Amino acid sequence: MKVVLLGTGASAGVPMLGGADGTGDWGVCDPNEPRNRRTRTSIVVESVSGERLLVDTSPDMRNQLLDCRVPRVDAVLFTHAHADHIVGLDDIRILNRIADRPLQAFATPTTLDELTRRFGYAFKPWQPPGFFRPVLEPQPVAPGDTLRIAGMDVTLFSQDHGRVETLGLRIGGFAYSTDVVKLEEPAFAALAGIDTWVVDCFLREGPHWTHAHLALVLEWVDRLRPRRTILTHMGTDMDWAWLKANLPAGVEPGYDGMILELEAA
Repeated sequence: MKVVLLGTGASAGVPMLGGADGTGDWGVCDPNEPRNRRTRTSIVVESVSGERLLVDTSPDMRNQLLDCRVPRVDAVLFTHAHADHIVGLDDIRILNRIADRPLQAFATPTTLDELTRRFGYAFKPWQPPGFFRPVLEPQPVAPGDTLRIAGMDVTLFSQDHGRVETLGLRIGGFAYSTDVVKLEEPAFAALAGIDTWVVDCFLREGPHWTHAHLALVLEWVDRLRPRRTILTHMGTDMDWAWLKANLPAGVEPGYDGMILELEAA
């Protein structure tokens, strides 16, 4: 199984728009370190049979898939309906053309309602031939479900993202937790025994009301004891070199295009 980190940045990316000369606000991140340049957070999980699950459709999805050489995807899972996780949805139409079929879209009913409200045209029944618009088939899911998606058994769990719930997912020994500030006991139960965890860590200093900060993530790591933890959804105070030099063993910053080779799920 392979996981590709398409993007590892927060909702505004790194650098953010602005900066004294208009080339971007990097915060404390070194602009000369290419791993500090972060697009909005998303991943692709590839099964041993070569099927691919896309998790979220970020505003940067088109370039992410090209940069990471992802030739096709077979299904989409939405963690929640915030803009930085959904507004690349229109480019699904090209993925439809490649697959030559509608793609299943897995999400909670709340997220599907919001997606349908904002992208109603993408959820209309397909009328072949061709794909002039994205075509998604809604698949309602709930925390606690285990589903067969893209050749993999995917277990879903609930995460607290401040005002909204997000979905975390586990596939074998791998787990993914973007956009989370609090984990309840059912989430810890779902994460028990994980080997590799990609987890939201927006700020080096904290706390934040919707996203985990570094000290909180390290508390979770101390409880769960994964072999490897990779930070994602990082903001402009999360300099890659500083993190690499100061994080404890087994914890590391992710970067756009990072590939994780894992045991088959």
